[in-house]
Amino acid sequence: MRPCAPRARRLRPLPTPWRPPGAARLIFARPGIYSLGSPLSPAVAGGPPGSPPGPAPAEAEPVPGQSLRVYSDLHAFYYSWYGSPRREGHYIHWDHVMVPHWDPKISASYPRGRHSPPDDLGSSFYPELGPYSSRDPDVLREHMTQLKEAAIGVLVLSWYPPGMADDNGEPSDDLVPAILDTAHQYNIQVAFHIQPYKGRDDITLHDNIKYIIDTYGSHGAFYRYKNSMGKSLPLFYIYDSYLTSPEAWAHLLTPNGPHSIRNTPYDGVFIALLVEEGHTHDILAAGFDGMYTYFASNGFSFGSSHQNWKAVKSFCDANNLMFIPSVGPGYIDTSIRPWNNHNTRNRVNGKYYETALQAALTVRPEIVSITSFNEWHEGTQIEKAIPKKTPTRLYLDYLPHRPSLYLELTRRWAEHFIKEKEQWLM
Repeated sequence: MRPCAPRARRLRPLPTPWRPPGAARLIFARPGIYSLGSPLSPAVAGGPPGSPPGPAPAEAEPVPGQSLRVYSDLHAFYYSWYGSPRREGHYIHWDHVMVPHWDPKISASYPRGRHSPPDDLGSSFYPELGPYSSRDPDVLREHMTQLKEAAIGVLVLSWYPPGMADDNGEPSDDLVPAILDTAHQYNIQVAFHIQPYKGRDDITLHDNIKYIIDTYGSHGAFYRYKNSMGKSLPLFYIYDSYLTSPEAWAHLLTPNGPHSIRNTPYDGVFIALLVEEGHTHDILAAGFDGMYTYFASNGFSFGSSHQNWKAVKSFCDANNLMFIPSVGPGYIDTSIRPWNNHNTRNRVNGKYYETALQAALTVRPEIVSITSFNEWHEGTQIEKAIPKKTPTRLYLDYLPHRPSLYLELTRRWAEHFIKEKEQWLM
């Protein structure tokens, strides 16, 4: 089996050593919950009963144009695949299937079928907005408000080409203009997280890049990264980049490749997914500009293990690559993979998130990515969640803290990150 995919719920095999004999899809890292570092300061955590109250939220529901600052070196992975009866006529993604284990004997011990919203969601947490539609303009505005509260300057949109979608979703490229327009009102920029659709390779990716830049590149919210040479280029995250060989990627991403986009109007900053240790050399050979780690489960993959980030950053520095560590507030996907509880990482009232953020800060990255704003299936969301009990479900929540806990923690850390960066550059 392979690391838990954030979009297509049919999980693909990794190269060895990830797939054990007979495993059709995914393999998991060692079980257990890892050391979570120092506790939250009482000022943020709220402290034990009887301690002084925590501060007011960063700022509740700012209106477009207000002066709350966001930071373009803080990116958050964002999913626009949710649907509800009011907008789409049926639920999309909230009714996610329960993915069977690859071993039929193990699978037989776990529930099968689909979730049944609105009381039974494919999530271990319950969103404050309920099982919403990503196409609802009010939802988009509220999401931008929350991103702005958290100081996140770049929304990294999970993207499939027109007419394509993940296994449990429906095409959503037509929603991109509304996301760009709404983000722009909040001074937030949008980057693209290109997902591995059937047939994706160096040639089709060339078409995707051309389409995205031609269609959306002139929008005021379209994110461009300014490099050390002062050049601003679109930045693309390529999920599951290891599914295509380094030799094929090099055709597109190295200056002498047969259909290279380097030094053309479609050049960009291309960030590959680092899963295994050997991928570092593959990413370099392929001509990528950097690497990110995506998974919010510390210890799950080589790339997502905080203890490896220093070595990865050293490799990147030595080879003129960007390292973008991905941090998350926790991980739990047992609502859609009931057999996967050994990969759960408890949130510990925000301590797990703070530990990840500190681990990222330690390697002095140019950019930090957050997994995720709203990947509810895998329990990595920082979006507001509320306590909820139904006749069949008791959802996890952020108590004893506010629904905005992870937005507040993100802003506090972002401001610290920016101050630290100013010191590094001096």
